[in-house]
Amino acid sequence: MNSNDRTRIHYASATELARLIRTRELSSVEVIEAHLHRIEAVNPKVNAVVTLMGEQALEAARQAQRAVMSGATLGPLHGVPFSIKDALDTAGVLTQRGSRLFAGNVPAQDATSVARFKAAGGIPLMKTNLPEFSAWTETDNLVTGRTNNPWNLERTPGGSSGGESAAIAAGMSPIGIGSDVAISVRGPAAFTGIAALKATHGRVPYTGHYPGVIARWWHVGPMARTVGDVALGYSILKGPDGFDGYAVHARNADADRAGIAGQPVRVGWVSDAAFGPVDPEITAAVKAAAARLADLGCDVEEVRLPFLGEPLSALMTLVFGELVPSVKAIVKGRERDLHAIGKGIVETPDPAFADFIGAEANAEALRSAFAGFFEQYDVLLCPVNPMTATPHGAQELVVNGVTVPWTHVMSATSPFNLTGLPALSVPFGFSSENLPIGVQLVAKWLDEATILRLGALIERKGGLGERRPAI
Repeated sequence: MNSNDRTRIHYASATELARLIRTRELSSVEVIEAHLHRIEAVNPKVNAVVTLMGEQALEAARQAQRAVMSGATLGPLHGVPFSIKDALDTAGVLTQRGSRLFAGNVPAQDATSVARFKAAGGIPLMKTNLPEFSAWTETDNLVTGRTNNPWNLERTPGGSSGGESAAIAAGMSPIGIGSDVAISVRGPAAFTGIAALKATHGRVPYTGHYPGVIARWWHVGPMARTVGDVALGYSILKGPDGFDGYAVHARNADADRAGIAGQPVRVGWVSDAAFGPVDPEITAAVKAAAARLADLGCDVEEVRLPFLGEPLSALMTLVFGELVPSVKAIVKGRERDLHAIGKGIVETPDPAFADFIGAEANAEALRSAFAGFFEQYDVLLCPVNPMTATPHGAQELVVNGVTVPWTHVMSATSPFNLTGLPALSVPFGFSSENLPIGVQLVAKWLDEATILRLGALIERKGGLGERRPAI
């Protein structure tokens, strides 16, 4: 196989690869080999892959090809490689969670999401990098090091699913599984120019993900270069598993959209007015996406979200209030093994009881406010990140002339973890620095179908369009 053939393969969508394997135009072995060559070529620069399952994947590919030739029934990901954030358990394969505390950890069974991708015919190819305990917006740790953004190696791919986003954007994986507690699939997706879905809380089982203590805020979700592939991944991942007590929605559960049957989709869009400061190029992208939706027949208008309050503060109080005691318990006596983010966690004081209860009240109020919002609108269009990919280790940022802390990166994503609403990061454009820009589509609970449909209509052709990271 020549280099042009490999390039065609490692930037093909998962859906297209599955079709080519099914129709015998490509073998699964060829697909795996092409991705292994790509990993060898670019991962030393990007450092997204932390555990490679090359030999196991090739053997699985040979088995997949025999199934094709025998005429067996094939799953929707048959013979297609996929990647897995290293917070998710993989049976018999290292799962180190970005921490020295878990160095050498090998789980006995797969996380539910991993098992479902495998049952759909997917072939696990790699585990991808993450920050310690998945608790930072930069992907760096003391076990497997720092991941770089393939569009600019001096910039971060985000976190905590930054290894996933970088691997997919760089053509090392066509589709993967990440997780999101405040930003962690959508933000990295926007920083690297791919798509990612945080579905309604409980739509995708959390079983087999670390840390388990804050399961009521975490979401496991699909990441890929196109919205179509994200929709495919979501169709495989969703539904109860009998273990996750939050995953109670039936696979075919859907939001009631009878009120808009035969009527235009009602879209409210906002940028600076709700999430400012926002980079002007990102606000321009949101406006352009709004115009595109209007051209497609949606009823579109600019809105304000006066009820928003301080969702990031509330979410961090609740998440850290639950996470800190758990981490302290496992860290005791091993404080020297912690990365800076782990040290920051154990040094965080427990919130005052009144502050914790106040944060709970804020979360409930925000849910109620969005319930009202989605009586008037079907979709909210807004930024994913208020800025493009940031320099590694930046503690302060200047956005539209205003100095903000690094936590501002989560301002437009955290409200939808706090409320459990479904939110989709859509690859849309590029900045003047040739850095990707994404836009975010949010819908009422259980209405993933609407944002996936609209996202597929407005995304750049092929997700990345004609541009590729120059690595």
